[in-house]
Order: sequence, then structure tokens, then C-alpha cells
Amino acid sequence: MALTTDFHTHIFPPWLRDERKKWVERDATFGELFSDPKARMATAEDLIHAMDEDGVDRSVAMGIGWTDLGLAREANNYIIESVRSYPDRIIGFCSVNPAWGEAAALEVDRCVRAGLVGIGELHADTQGFDISDADTMRPLLEVANEHALIITAHTSEPVGHLYQGKGHTTPDVTLRFIENARAYPNVKIVCAHWGGGLPFYTLMPEVKDALQNVWFDTAASPFLYSPSVFSIVADLVGADKILLGSDFPLIRFSRIKRQVEEAGKTLDDYAHAGPFLS
Repeated sequence: MALTTDFHTHIFPPWLRDERKKWVERDATFGELFSDPKARMATAEDLIHAMDEDGVDRSVAMGIGWTDLGLAREANNYIIESVRSYPDRIIGFCSVNPAWGEAAALEVDRCVRAGLVGIGELHADTQGFDISDADTMRPLLEVANEHALIITAHTSEPVGHLYQGKGHTTPDVTLRFIENARAYPNVKIVCAHWGGGLPFYTLMPEVKDALQNVWFDTAASPFLYSPSVFSIVADLVGADKILLGSDFPLIRFSRIKRQVEEAGKTLDDYAHAGPFLS
């Protein structure tokens, strides 16, 4: 049996949870996602506990699309510390805002040298940048290409119900970002939340051709799609392009496992995050 990897989780330093009210007023993305006191926040220890309960071997821990540079650095430092505390369990990504330009690239470089292996999650709407603009994304893509990094971007559906943080990074916008990123061949792009439905457009040959270096994670899948999404997307882009992720602490990995089983599949059918990260 392959190792079980949760590709999409979020952790925060304990002090940030304690100071939530202060920071929801200072950081736009944090405010969008966590202004409700009931919105779950988790520490590294909370993540490890949930992993143990749900049979998860390793998790990718990300931040969110910070708008406050100082807060981003503190959150990235916490992920660096968490990776060092749990080197066999947690894989770390750093979070920056492409609108910071060279400052974002420098922060990524610092985090990579400290052991992080990816960037994400980007939240273009609340961070106030145009992910489809080549000039805006250039500094980030250049540093990601230099270090052969993974970039995970929040993506969303052009139709369907509204939810906190949904935004407007829909398949048309995401595809323009992907097309621009093709100039940086060492960069792997992960479109969170099934790419906002982007895989369904691969019935168009030019779209499928553009997705050579693109993967899709399943974060929050039970809130968005019926179980058949697993087999349908696998048929369209290949099961190896699907990365199982929960969006913990919003949802537990056990819910993703249940949806996979409801689709008549097993975790091993989609155990591709491990090889992808290696």
C-alpha cells in the first residue's frame, strides 16, 4: 500500500489563533476566511493529531494568500519550524503575494533555503493581483523556476453556490496563468479545488495541450462535487493528475477518503501525491 498523503492543509501559529480578531482587520485574505469566530484554525500539532486519526502519513502544510508581508513571514516561519519538528510528516509550502514583486521572490528564496518546497496557496482575489497577467507573475515564476517549485493556486467555479473565499479565479483566468507559466518549464502548477472545473474543458484539444505541467487537488471536494468527479476527471486528464487533498482544518481527510470510496475507488487509485512531491 502506498503512503497516504494529504496534499492540501493549512496550519497557523497558536498566537495567530489567539489574536484572530486583530488580524482579520489587517489582512484581507485572513479576514475573508477567518472573520467568523467559528471558522476552524489548526496548529501543526492539531494537524498531526488529525493525521494519526485519519491514517495519513504525510501532509503538505500551506499558508493562505496573505496581504500583510510581516504576517506572511511569521506564518512562513511557523511552517518552517513545523517541518523541522515533524520532518517525516509535514512538507512545507510558503505563502506570498505576487503583488509584492521582488519582495515576494526574496521571501520565497528565503523559505526554500530553509527547507520549504512550494508556494501556496495563492488567493488572487483577496490578495488583489491578476494571476493571468504575465508581468505581475514574472518575479514569482522566475524564482519558482530557479528552484523547481510547485505553485498551488486557489481556483473556483464560474457557476454554482457561493461560499467564503470562492473568488473569481475561474477556468478562463486560470488557463491564461497556465499558458504564461509554460515559459517556466521547471514550475509545476497545482490548481486547488479541482481547478474550478478546468479539467472538464480538456475536451478541447488546445486546453488539454496546455495542461502538461498542471495537476489538480481535491481540496474541499465533498462541498463542491458529487463522488463521480473522481472517475470523470481521471478519464479526462488521467488519475495521475489528481492529488488527494482535504483543505484541513475546513474538512478532514477522512471525508475525502469517504468520497473516494463512494466513487467506487480506493485511496491507492489516487496515491500520486507522494511521487509528485519526490
